[in-house]
Parts: sequence; structure tokens; C-alpha cells
Amino acid sequence: MPTSEAAAIAAELRTAMGRLLRRVKHEDSIPLGQAAVLGALDRNGAMTTSDLATDQRVRPQSMARAVGLLMEQDLITRRAHPTDGRKSLVELSDAGRAALEAERGRRAGWLAQAIEAELTDEERALLARSAALLERLAAR
Repeated sequence: MPTSEAAAIAAELRTAMGRLLRRVKHEDSIPLGQAAVLGALDRNGAMTTSDLATDQRVRPQSMARAVGLLMEQDLITRRAHPTDGRKSLVELSDAGRAALEAERGRRAGWLAQAIEAELTDEERALLARSAALLERLAAR
């Protein structure tokens, strides 16, 4: 059972992250779930739909729908698995890579402007250190 201090921090963090996520989503042109799939393929290379579902912590059926939508938009391509003929791999297309880079630029551009405008140098340093902590929590 978490301590009351940890529970209070968790509640404040969840609220703040939710607000920030909703604000950043205003900059999006690609739906968040689809952008997450493109990002996973960019970071990890070609993956099976099942591996993508595991990576994104969603049901395989949900990932199959997301993959289908991204294929319809020519943002990803499918190819045969090199060692298992029953499987296929999906990977970013050139158009998918370009769309992901543009999306990241929009998001990072807004966030960088907000950080620069709203935070002191000391707060920026604290935020930079906090990013690694948030990554550790997300990986748990």
C-alpha cells in the first residue's frame, strides 16, 4: 500500500500530466494512438502487430485496427517475416517517417516555447532531471 505522501504525489502528477497531455494534443494532426505506433516503429524498427500490441499495452485486436488505419494512409508497410512465414512485420514507410517527424516537431515546438516562456533556468533544470524519472515510472 503506498504511503499517503506517495499517493498525494501520484494524484498531483496524474492531474498535471493529464492537463499537459490534453494541451499538447491540440497540436496533433495524427491521433495519439496512431502516433504512438509510428513512434514505436521508429524506435524499435519493424515489428509484428502482436509485438506492437505488447509494446503499447493494448489488445492485439485494437492494434490490428490501428495498423490497418495506418496502412490505409500509407504511413506503414507490411512485409513477410524473414524467419516465420506465418507472421508479417510492419514498418514505417517514408511517408510515415515524414509524418512522424512533422508531428514531433509540432509537439516539441509548442512545448519548447512553453518551457522557455514559463520556466526559470532553475525550473528548466529540474524539469530536465524529472524527465528521466517519468521514463522510469512509465517503464514499470
